[in-house]
Formats: sequence, C-alpha cells, structure tokens
Amino acid sequence: MAWLTHHGEVVPYVTRDGSTIRELMHPKFHGNRAQSLAEAEVTAGASTILHRHQRTEELYHVLSGRAVMTLGDRRFPIGPGDTVAISPGTPHALHNPGPDPLRILCCCAPAYDHADTELLVEPTS
Repeated sequence: MAWLTHHGEVVPYVTRDGSTIRELMHPKFHGNRAQSLAEAEVTAGASTILHRHQRTEELYHVLSGRAVMTLGDRRFPIGPGDTVAISPGTPHALHNPGPDPLRILCCCAPAYDHADTELLVEPTS
C-alpha cells in the first residue's frame, strides 16, 4: 500500500455529484485506514448536484476560487482559507459563479464511497 502520493500521478475522476476529484489518500489504494482526502475542482459557472451522505462526515477546505455553498437550508459564500463542516445526512452543494475554478480539499470520514452519495435532484444533461 502506498503511504505517499504525488498530485500529478493521481488520475482525476467525476463523482456522482458532478465534481472532478483526485483521491490523494483513500483506504482502497493507500496506507491509511479510516478517512479519505481528495482535491476537488468545480469549473467556473458549474455547480455540484445537491446531495447528502448518510454515513460520511465531510470537511471542505477552499484552496482557491470562490463558490456559494448550500448547506441544509443555508446558502453562503466561501473562498480561499474557508473550511466547512458537513455533518452526515446534511444536503449540500456548491455553485461556482466564476471566473476562476474552485479548488477544495475534501476530507471524508469514513472514506468517500459512491454508494453513500444520495442525489437529491436529478442531474441535468
């Protein structure tokens, strides 16, 4: 198992909510056990799909760019240096109004799992 990853060697993929992520550390592939750490990107003008995770607690930390965060019934702006805690079962989404891509670190405990992502609206296109 790998205990060190190099950003450029991690292949990005699209999650069920529509964001593009790089799994920097995940128990399925690396030496850690109980959580995952990913870098996510939401392009300018794009949004993630409103969703929730029943088991997973998430922490989002904004590296660059700006977005409007939907967290339960609240909507608020986030930007570089901001960190958001997302409790299990809480609906959430991001909208990046632009002009720059939004880049966040996303820590999940337990580790991210597609099966734990419940979409709350139908994806468009």
